[in-house]
Amino acid sequence: MSLLLDFLDDYMKQRYLHKVRFYDTLVMGYAVAGKPQVALQMFGRMRFEGLDLDPFAYHVLLNSLVEESCFDAFHVILNQILLRGFQTDFTNAIVVRSFCKQKLFHDAELYLRGLLTQGRELHGHVVTVLVDALCKTKQFQKAGKLVQEFRDSGLVPMEDAYGVWIRDLVQAGQLDGALDFLRTKKSLEGYVPDVFRYNVLICSLLRENRLEELCDLLMEMKEGQISPDVVTMNAAFMAYKYLINTLCGDGSIDEAYRVLKNSIEQGYFPRGRTFSILADAFCREEKPDKMKELVIVALERNFMPTTFSYDKFISALCRARRVEIGGDIAARLLIEMQAKGHTPTRALFRAVICCLCDMEYPENQFFKLLEMQLSRHEPNFHIYNFFIDGAGHAKKPDLAREVFEMMRRSGIEPTLSSDILMLQSYLKSKRISNALNFFSDIRQRRKINSKLYNTIIVGLCKVNKVDIALEFLRESRNNGVVPGTVCYEVLIQMLCSNKRYGMVINLINDLEKTGHHVTSFIGNILLLHSLKARELYDTWVNLKGVQNDKSSDSSLLGLLIGAFSGHVRVTQHVKDLEEVIEECFPLDIYTYNILLRRLSMSKMDLACELFNRMCQRGKAEARRWAEEMFQKGFDLTEHTQLYI
Repeated sequence: MSLLLDFLDDYMKQRYLHKVRFYDTLVMGYAVAGKPQVALQMFGRMRFEGLDLDPFAYHVLLNSLVEESCFDAFHVILNQILLRGFQTDFTNAIVVRSFCKQKLFHDAELYLRGLLTQGRELHGHVVTVLVDALCKTKQFQKAGKLVQEFRDSGLVPMEDAYGVWIRDLVQAGQLDGALDFLRTKKSLEGYVPDVFRYNVLICSLLRENRLEELCDLLMEMKEGQISPDVVTMNAAFMAYKYLINTLCGDGSIDEAYRVLKNSIEQGYFPRGRTFSILADAFCREEKPDKMKELVIVALERNFMPTTFSYDKFISALCRARRVEIGGDIAARLLIEMQAKGHTPTRALFRAVICCLCDMEYPENQFFKLLEMQLSRHEPNFHIYNFFIDGAGHAKKPDLAREVFEMMRRSGIEPTLSSDILMLQSYLKSKRISNALNFFSDIRQRRKINSKLYNTIIVGLCKVNKVDIALEFLRESRNNGVVPGTVCYEVLIQMLCSNKRYGMVINLINDLEKTGHHVTSFIGNILLLHSLKARELYDTWVNLKGVQNDKSSDSSLLGLLIGAFSGHVRVTQHVKDLEEVIEECFPLDIYTYNILLRRLSMSKMDLACELFNRMCQRGKAEARRWAEEMFQKGFDLTEHTQLYI
């Protein structure tokens, strides 16, 4: 609006533009911009020069005077319009609106009746203004009588008034009254509302879960050849979605399937959570054929089920002891997905391969799928890696090794990812000697980097071979390779579980030498074990000598371990544990849980204070994220708004 005012000010300064419509432009511009006083000044100037407004400009000015409640000036301009014979239905509507804005509803009624006594046929919008104003002030009974009175006169088209009456009834929570009114007018007068009024009713019925009546209205629209808009279609789709979800929840799977087919015929295919609910229901009721049809229809509409839904489907089939059917369908669907142009993820391949490996004669099923992939696509290391990964997760390391060798024989050099996947397949199956031999084989082909050391160290820890993992850690450090912090995290976790606290402290020393800091995971493990036992602090004192050096980070961590194990009194040495922890490592939700547990053991009031502070910080963080969302043009969902 400020831009419009700037334009008008510049326009007014251009004196050479004085033409017949110059003042018309200024008057209408300032009126539309909400500056009727300036518009009146322009009007007075032009009248002084013997010029006059055209009918349209007069009505724009008159309407703005009502908008800004300038009723004295309104009557002056209205008289000018009447004297010049410019009065139209538009004039009448503005006059009625001026009465309504002043709450002079009786005067508005008299004005309209006066027009009727003159035998003038009124535009429906003139009556609509008064009907809407009465409804907005909760005078529904008077508005209803007025609608009927003007309907009986036969001089006013009532479609607009009927539409506003229906809308206002719905907004006032009188949905049943609006539906009864619609049915009465439709049967007696053949009244058919426009798509916008239908949408108001449809959305209200949907909010109240009155789906049968909603479907009836949709059928009425279809029979009346009223084209639905986006709002109508969204409401219809929501109704289908709700029906499908409800029927699945009630166990009416066949009925849900029928609704699904009807919705597809109407152009709607369920996505997201509705798709998952349907998939779960089909799996639960052991209906793999219907599940297959559902997925194929999804692919035809370029909607690919999530890996999560796909995995649940295969798992459900396995639980139902229908692995052969599930593996067959899964493999075929995988091929069909690729034929549709979709690229399956490694996780999806993994799910299918794991299913095939549970079938009878798993080797045959496994290599049959591999051959199909190699025949349909140019052989590359990605395909081989998918099958090595799948076989490893299925705990079939021999199959994985066979694929690995097939890749080498085909002339494709194994990548670093291939080596890591093959190594993981041995470790997952606890084939430790095979894993160590394969690691030695890798040494012959490539330089061992941190990723390979990470794989062997973490893998050995997961199968409880901590001592061998420690040897590889020492080897990597001797070779100048710094392993990732995940290696230290997993090793410290395993060593703490075995109460080998001396080795834990040595690893923390080594971690600091690499330039890394104690992570939240490591810090939480140390605090948790400090709560459980006092040995960790005793070992720390003996090896680190925290009492002699209280300035270093490790000394601060030692004080924390002492505080959590009960050796150091919190009130004496640590004023604010939260701040001290933050100096040692980043806090996360697990840290706060441990901190609450420690405080509740001796200082429940401090625990409650911390809990309340956490809640306030969480709300503040939520507001910050919400503001960032708004700035980027996103809106909060209804559930998120409730949380905030």
